[in-house]
Amino acid sequence: MITDEIRASLIEQSDGKYKAFQGSLIPNQNETAMLGVRVPVMRKLAKEFAKREDVELFLRDVPHTYYEENAVHSFIIEQIKDFDRCMAETEAFLPYIENWAVCDCFSPKVFQKHKAEVFEKCKVWLQSEHTYTVRYALVLFLKFYLEREYAEDVLRLAASVDSGEYYINMAVSWLFAEAVGKCPELAVPYIEQNVLKTEVHNKAIQKSVESRRVPEETKAYLKTMKRKKEL
Repeated sequence: MITDEIRASLIEQSDGKYKAFQGSLIPNQNETAMLGVRVPVMRKLAKEFAKREDVELFLRDVPHTYYEENAVHSFIIEQIKDFDRCMAETEAFLPYIENWAVCDCFSPKVFQKHKAEVFEKCKVWLQSEHTYTVRYALVLFLKFYLEREYAEDVLRLAASVDSGEYYINMAVSWLFAEAVGKCPELAVPYIEQNVLKTEVHNKAIQKSVESRRVPEETKAYLKTMKRKKEL
């Protein structure tokens, strides 16, 4: 069965030292469900298995056992050139994403040719109760929509996200930090006007200060607006 073949290929490429390193980066992932395979290797395997006529069996065989199987699953979806099929596979897979690593690396090429349709889907995904479906929408916003046509709406939508989930809040912070670099006239007012939750507000400032894209004078200004933690 193709699932067994993919798993065997991943096990063959596993590295114990890399697994330990990877585990430190993905703390919410059960270490026993990790093999320690590097992303370029998984992308190569996905490209090979995506050509198989029986690849559909693997895509339907969820939930997977290993983190790497989920990563390969996402990379196989990335190979799909038909937009409707790619979107259907994406929506079927999103509920099975369980960590930031799979979420953030997953970016189908065909989505860039259908930005308006994907943007509408992102707005729906933001309403999900599943942490990584919400984060996925925010990450796509960050990657593809911080441009004139969408940026104002993206920041408004991101600022409206009210979550107690760490990985959602960090994605909002990351998005605003990127926006400070790309469209500061739209992003900085959200910080000036204290629109964001304190945790998100302060992390957005921190990430902006760490960014090479943000001018030094902007960094200095942002530092004056850090807020005390809410009790």
